Amino acid sequence: MKERISATVDKEVIEIIETLLKNKKYRNKSHVIETAIHLLKEKEK
Repeated sequence: MKERISATVDKEVIEIIETLLKNKKYRNKSHVIETAIHLLKEKEK
């Protein structure tokens, strides 16, 4: 089950997310953020 959250990020981060979306690899901003969190989790192991 997915849950809605809210976050405040720098304009630079938004620009990075929007660039990733333009490359058509991700469906939406949530998909970009979920993928980043999963990668961070794996890196921390």
